[in-house]
Parts: sequence; C-alpha cells; structure tokens
Amino acid sequence: MNPVKTYHIIVAAGKGSRFGADLPKQFCLLDNKPVLMHTIERMRKSLPESEIVLVLNVDHLSLWEELCRRYDFTSPRVVTGGSTRWESVKNAVDTIAPDPSIKTVITVHDGSRPLINRPMIERIMTAACNASGAIPAVAVSDSLRMLDDDGVNSHPVDRQRLRAVQTPQAFDATKLKQAYTLPYEPGFTDDASVMAAAGYTDITLVEGDPHNIKITLPDDLAIASLYLRNEPTKES
Repeated sequence: MNPVKTYHIIVAAGKGSRFGADLPKQFCLLDNKPVLMHTIERMRKSLPESEIVLVLNVDHLSLWEELCRRYDFTSPRVVTGGSTRWESVKNAVDTIAPDPSIKTVITVHDGSRPLINRPMIERIMTAACNASGAIPAVAVSDSLRMLDDDGVNSHPVDRQRLRAVQTPQAFDATKLKQAYTLPYEPGFTDDASVMAAAGYTDITLVEGDPHNIKITLPDDLAIASLYLRNEPTKES
C-alpha cells in the first residue's frame, strides 16, 4: 500500500441521557479508567502515526481536562461538538486540510466504543484506500420484523441480507469533506449515509467485530469489562 495519511475523528460530544448516570457514558469508568481513554489508547496503538481529533461537548471540556490530570493522560487535539452528531463530525472534518500530494483517509469513530482492535482497523483502512469509503458490519442474529404502514401490523424480514453497522468508518478525506458541505438531513444516521447523499456510493462493507460494542446502557460496562478480561493481552 502506498503511504497514507490518516486522521481519526473520535466523537464523544453526547450527553448520554439514555445512560442514566451522573456522568455521560464516555466518562464512566471501565476497569478503573474512563471509557473514552480506552478508546483513544486503542486507536493510538493501532495506527501510531495517525492524528486524532477528539470531539467534546463544550460543557464537558473542563471535566475532560480534570480527568486527564487525574489519570495522567495526554489528550488529543479537541474540537467542540454541535447539537447533533452530524454537526459534531462536521466541526471536526472542517479542521482537517488533506495534503493533495498524499492519499488521506479520515475515520470517524464513536468514543463510547472502547473495544476496537488493530486487525479490524487494518481491514477498514485497506478497503478505504481502494474505494470512497469502508464501514465495518456484523451479521444480525435476531429474527427481525418490519412494521407495516399502519404502525401495528408487521411482516418478517430476511436477516441474511441485513448487517448491523459499527464504527470506525473510514473515507477518502477529500470526498468526506465535500459530503459534509451538504445541508443536514434527518436521514444522516451515520457518515456513510452522508457520503451516499453526496453521490459516493462505492462504500465497502468489511468484517466488523461482535465485541466492538457501543456503551449505551450501564450493563454494557459489565459486558465490556468481561471482554477486556478475556482478551489474550491488553494490547489491541
């Protein structure tokens, strides 16, 4: 593979209202360290030469600074987020100026997914260098049904054709920056949907990891801790 410059946007600007704790989920402790620090450390270890851009809610900047002092942690460059995930990612994307002389890839990752690993990131990066973008996905194990138009009745859906999408998602930097010049639409549920709206539909699906869970509810911390303890090593 030719040399590639990589920027990782880690989005951690949410207020975590569904989590139900005093702190947003990204700042809660996972094995004696905030979730977000696990996420950043794993990204750093996977691609040490990459640059990380951390997106935080403006109300959490002082909290993050205090946590970094408490845990002797070096923060990446911080950008303040917006009122939606789309706006938060856009704020970070707008700070990145790709070098036209070298292939540049931007990944976007949820700060509350602390179990990313090097093999998955390498799969994503390899695929993204040969397409407009690449996203990790896993097979759906549950049986699924889709509501009919009346909102009451439903019909079965073939789960064999469905995949659950994860992050990090990786994209050609120039194309992602262009995509984020589009006005916001409610259908922008992730960065791949923003790219598709801009006409970049050659997004490659790569194998995700079922352990790459997103911390959404308090019980997810216990699950993530179990996965951490059962890893062969603490290195990813």
